[in-house]
Amino acid sequence: MSNSKQQVSSLKIYFRLLRYVRPYVGFFAISILGYMIFASSQPMLAHILQYFVDALNGKSTTLFPGIPVLKDLNLVYAVPVFLVLIAIWQGIGSFLGGYFLARVTLGLVQDLRLEMFNKFFILPSRYFDDRNSGHMVSLILFNVNMVTGAATDAIKVIFREGLTVIFLFCYLLYMNWKLTLVMLAILPVIAVMVTVAGKKFRKQSKKIQMAMGDLTHVTSETVQNYRVVRSFGGEKYESERFRSVTQDSVDKQLKMTRTGAIYTPLLQLVIYSAMSVLLFLVLALRGDATAGELVAYITAAGLLPKPIRQLSEVSSNIQKGLAGAESIFEVLDEAPEEDNGTIEKEDVKGRLEVRNLAFTYPGTNKEVLKDISFTIEPGQMIALVGRSGSGKSTLANLIPRFYQYSQGQILLDDIDVNEYKLSNLRKHISLVTQQVSLFNTTVFKNIAYGILADTPLEKVKKATKAAYADEFIERLSDGYQTLIGENGVKLSGGQRQRLSISRALLKNAPLLILDEATSALDTESERHIQDALDSVMEGRTTLVIAHRLSTIEKADLILVMENGEIVERGTHSDLLSLDGVYAKLHALGFKEKDEAHIESLSD
Repeated sequence: MSNSKQQVSSLKIYFRLLRYVRPYVGFFAISILGYMIFASSQPMLAHILQYFVDALNGKSTTLFPGIPVLKDLNLVYAVPVFLVLIAIWQGIGSFLGGYFLARVTLGLVQDLRLEMFNKFFILPSRYFDDRNSGHMVSLILFNVNMVTGAATDAIKVIFREGLTVIFLFCYLLYMNWKLTLVMLAILPVIAVMVTVAGKKFRKQSKKIQMAMGDLTHVTSETVQNYRVVRSFGGEKYESERFRSVTQDSVDKQLKMTRTGAIYTPLLQLVIYSAMSVLLFLVLALRGDATAGELVAYITAAGLLPKPIRQLSEVSSNIQKGLAGAESIFEVLDEAPEEDNGTIEKEDVKGRLEVRNLAFTYPGTNKEVLKDISFTIEPGQMIALVGRSGSGKSTLANLIPRFYQYSQGQILLDDIDVNEYKLSNLRKHISLVTQQVSLFNTTVFKNIAYGILADTPLEKVKKATKAAYADEFIERLSDGYQTLIGENGVKLSGGQRQRLSISRALLKNAPLLILDEATSALDTESERHIQDALDSVMEGRTTLVIAHRLSTIEKADLILVMENGEIVERGTHSDLLSLDGVYAKLHALGFKEKDEAHIESLSD
């Protein structure tokens, strides 16, 4: 039962891959024609040998008895001329087949890779939370390459060698159909061997995929965190971890190689055993056949083992490709993040209301947010404070719908955010987080990114000035055209954060969310940023999440959170007078600030 299910699954994957061939069906047809030309050249070689041997034995024969011009062609000229013509004919077929099949398969793989890459843009956030980046990169690179192998080498062998086998069998049936039926007796044995080996190859290919994902993950993680590795003496640990995953990959690939190394000689033994029986029968039952006919038959039969062997060996490539395609289709079949909204607004005022909001992370039972309610009027600033893990950042991620809340409502301009189209909703929100994301390109392109790419330099400069980033950008070697390295590695933490804030300010969205946005800034930079934000927040609804209480003292409303609930709310002075949670956090904040001031004086 499981075998039949696996066969059905394999066929489904095959047919699904074939759908990607549709745009290239013309090239595909030309390639098949080319391989038919190539395959037809094989029986021609055997036929020339028949003519050559019979003519040497003095038997009256012609190469093309039905063609008047060619039937009396001299043997001396006929054999070399037609050998060259066959070579040209075979070359034409090989070129047409190989080149146009490559056009098809490379196009197929590119389409598959693009579709998969674009799928990442619409997958829900939880998908990325549950997987490491190394495995996802490996899917696009390694797994798609396996499909390439199946789509290029495998298909090439299937058509070229498959058609060669068909043409040779037809020629053998024409020459002596009784002897040829003897050869057909080995086909079931070959089929069983190919099926058994194919299952092994498929299973081993999946294990190799996982091993390559682990290898990519360890490599990318170590490269990205090389400073931590060196600072904490982790070289030996990382080296051992890398050695372990590479050894695991080598072991799994050797296992597949061993399977192929055992399988191929066994198959050859079966094929050549059948050939030996055939040769015995040819010699024993030659009847009135001429020497030329026997040589032609044996030659054609002798040409069969190579294409049959290649066809059987292609099973490993096909199973690798199927395993790769299966993992790719699993990603493509993942449900995208929900986007059932229909409302698109060009402008919003920025009124944000949260009603009885609750949230539980998928796959867990722990309620992260419980009965959260508050309202921010356009132009107001609201601050969320609380210890780490109190749910502040989770709340910030629910507003642009990175996660789907379980109950309650979030309304933007009195419209539930679920009713907005996702792209339109996120257009109205600027989000700056503690985890800065920058790209290995210029300062300008990092700020004027995505929908902001066509922004004039003057507007970019205005945003960087507001974020107090212009002073360090102008000191860089190439100013706004300076390459900043992977994730801004050439900049300090504060500089990277200011670029991120510049990007958010350039977007000029009516709703601004600052999630620990000033945490990486030094005291002076934070003071300048705070001054800048005071002017930037005018007329813009702002939600600020911060550990540094000095950042949020000017908020119109402060919400104090503990264990996913709002335990206190009010202005800075109101909350201080309560002498509760906020007052304790505030006292601790001032204590940290005083200690930092004393340390700076001692330096």
